[in-house]
Amino acid sequence: MLRFLTAGESHGPELTAIVEGLPSRLPIRSALIDEQLRRRQQGHGRGGRMRIESDRVEITSGLRFGLTLGTPLTMRIRNRDWENWKTKMAVEGDPPPEAKPVTKPRPGHADLAGVLKYNHDDVRNVLERSSARNTATLVAVGSVARQLLAPFGIRIFSHVVEIGGVEAKKFPKTLEQIADAAELSTVRCADPEAAEKMVEAIDQARREGNTLGGVFEVVALGVPPGLGSYAHPDRRLDGRLAGALMSIQAIKGVEVGLGFTAARLPGSEVHDEIGYDPEKGYTRDTNHAGGIEGGVSNGQPVVVRAAMKPIPTLYKPLRSVDIHSKESFQASVERSDTCAVPAAAVVGEAMTAWVLALCFREKFSGDSLEEVKAQYRAYMEMVSRR
Repeated sequence: MLRFLTAGESHGPELTAIVEGLPSRLPIRSALIDEQLRRRQQGHGRGGRMRIESDRVEITSGLRFGLTLGTPLTMRIRNRDWENWKTKMAVEGDPPPEAKPVTKPRPGHADLAGVLKYNHDDVRNVLERSSARNTATLVAVGSVARQLLAPFGIRIFSHVVEIGGVEAKKFPKTLEQIADAAELSTVRCADPEAAEKMVEAIDQARREGNTLGGVFEVVALGVPPGLGSYAHPDRRLDGRLAGALMSIQAIKGVEVGLGFTAARLPGSEVHDEIGYDPEKGYTRDTNHAGGIEGGVSNGQPVVVRAAMKPIPTLYKPLRSVDIHSKESFQASVERSDTCAVPAAAVVGEAMTAWVLALCFREKFSGDSLEEVKAQYRAYMEMVSRR
């Protein structure tokens, strides 16, 4: 019922996203999308591209007077750097002399695999689309999903728990306090002492021409029980979240709740015991499952973590092989970041929001927001009686 499609190249005229399946009469504010795009561009360790682009969304269909029409919503984000690439990235005509082909694939990128897959002679034909610049469309789509979830009390935030081997260990007491502290940190870390060390590690890596990866956590509050399914493997909420987070460039691992830690503990220290309070209903003292049991949300906060590898574009480049001459060379260098983990956390929020919105629409269908709200109220009333 809910799906999206994105298009565009890193140095092309614009990035485009189309979202289908939104109910009608849903308020959508472009300013809220712009705010998420701004957050994606922040973070200590970002590179020169962030000083060029100042992303703003233009909604060109599916919205009238601030309310969705129930038809596809189209968004575009213009690339300001396109002015410098008009000739090299021209849509039509013959390649000009200055559009010299890139022939040295970079280790760790999609360059070589893409050249082989699509039979290209120029690596730029691959790197323009595989670039993390395209995560701007994911953030725009995720912001629309957030605005669908917001009327139902679902809130999503992220925080960085590790960069370059520096781990955050001292967190505020509540999830809300963690969210607020992360927003005030240049590395989105709620542990001030660890955040300072992360900044130092990033600065050291930059001086050495190196890059750093890390781990971020995304938390969704207010998720009702019943999203996802245990009946069908492809509808499991945890499986969908893992796939969505792994679709983000450079993400190499995903955990739900305790994740890999659960494999090292006995069952008595892993599973969340269930209690009952006449006023609150079913209760849990822990959330080791990350709010998901059997592929279905259980009413607790949904907690997922994602591991991001170091960005493979190094200013101290690794060895590569020219795809034409087969001679060994130093890999070509594209403008890049030293560390993008804080930004990736914002993209992770967006993809988490999208999956939750997708499962939410499966659970609560309807052509208009009023229909969706009616179904949601009826279901929650039934749950409260249980």
